[in-house]
Amino acid sequence: MSAPALERRKSSLMQIRAGMLWVGTIGAFLIGLRHILPGEAASGGAFDAFCPFGAIETMWAYVTGGQTLKTTSLLNFVIFSGVLAVSLVAGRAFCGWMCPLGAVQEWLANLARRLGGERRRIRGKASKAKLPLHVPAWLDSPLRKLKYVVLAVVVLASAFTAYPPLHDLCPARAVFSFKLTTVLLWSVLAVFIVTSLLVERVWCKYLCPLGAALAVFNRLSPVRLRANFERCNGCGRCDVDCSMGIRDAPEHLSDGECIRCLECLETCARDGALELTIGIPGEKD
Repeated sequence: MSAPALERRKSSLMQIRAGMLWVGTIGAFLIGLRHILPGEAASGGAFDAFCPFGAIETMWAYVTGGQTLKTTSLLNFVIFSGVLAVSLVAGRAFCGWMCPLGAVQEWLANLARRLGGERRRIRGKASKAKLPLHVPAWLDSPLRKLKYVVLAVVVLASAFTAYPPLHDLCPARAVFSFKLTTVLLWSVLAVFIVTSLLVERVWCKYLCPLGAALAVFNRLSPVRLRANFERCNGCGRCDVDCSMGIRDAPEHLSDGECIRCLECLETCARDGALELTIGIPGEKD
């Protein structure tokens, strides 16, 4: 494939991803808007019922008692089934291509770059903007384990509560629900915005329990990125443009942190060094 044709193919993938993120984000805002309009009682359940992670929160209550937690419903299981189907095929692609909270984090990071002095993004070249900040490796590594702790705590707490454990702490509710009825939710919104400006995809990297639950599928999914180390020259361009801050990205394409955003494929300057393939689940990259 010629270089111009390769660039067109890559750019079209990024346009599709951007479009899907916009659709997901607008959809989340419309769901939130729906629940503040007159006739809310007939609007199809609480905002929480549309959250895929709500299925994990309410699973124990439903399996053991036949009832979902308050503000959740069987709709959570339907939506989570769709997310699970995507994950079985393409790993954490939901996080990189569909999640509205991930989209808002990306946009806030782009805003931070502009506020930090970046006028134009140059792919593969480290930004000189002061924001977002780069968390040092010695701190970044242990912080990434926090989302697994959050997942474990939520699953455990769900057995002893009537409401989803994250009901009053969920940034998705704070950003999209239009019902900031407590000081706590306002605080969650403020913290989410500020931290997303300071560190790119901070929620995805360090706290998201859904991302923690989906991480295992990166090693099981057949659709994946593969590196050809006979072509890769270790230039580091993919590390610079990785929104999840994965170091030595070509060596860790099945890492649980990867959200399959394909930014590394977009920025790669060597034809054939990185390829999007369909392979045998679990096959070594």
